[in-house]
Amino acid sequence: MRFFAVLLFIFLIFSIGCGNDEMNYSPKPRCYPKVDLPKKEYQSFTEGYCDFTFEYPTYATIEQDKKFFEDKPKHPCWFDVIIPSVNGRIHCSYISLNKNKEDTFDKMMSDAFKMAEEHIIKADYIDQYPVKKENGVSGMVFEIDGPAASPFQFFLTDSVEHFLRGSVYIHSRAEPDSLAPIIEFLKEDAAHLVGTIEWN
Repeated sequence: MRFFAVLLFIFLIFSIGCGNDEMNYSPKPRCYPKVDLPKKEYQSFTEGYCDFTFEYPTYATIEQDKKFFEDKPKHPCWFDVIIPSVNGRIHCSYISLNKNKEDTFDKMMSDAFKMAEEHIIKADYIDQYPVKKENGVSGMVFEIDGPAASPFQFFLTDSVEHFLRGSVYIHSRAEPDSLAPIIEFLKEDAAHLVGTIEWN
């Protein structure tokens, strides 16, 4: 009898504790990890190994690529704009058009589109924006949304002598949603580079 009295007492305590009040559930707002992003300021790139100038962030460094796998790059103007504060980089590779049979304008443009389209498998979508400036710089920007390796790519050319291709990379295993503020930050820097290119 005492056992049933104890069970009844426990049941009453749980009943009173739970109550019948409706639970008011409100979802937590979307949030991102706190990242202290540097203030946007730019400086001029005027290295002699490239046939163009542009502006890049003051919080970035330029690292010239001396090797492409085991070979030398096709042109000395292969480099990375490294932004250590967000563990990101803008990889740039330059080709002097028509220096050999392989490096024609049509071939380079086709390769640039193929490289962007390789991300379709993992991307949610890809937006393409044409670039055409009065200073003889034209090309295409690719914005890639979703879990792709590079969220922003571009190529710039004068279709006769110059061809520059660039890709943004973030060295992190975090999900794209978590990286959203960093991706937007790097896209702005890449877009500024595109907007300030001047052929020599």
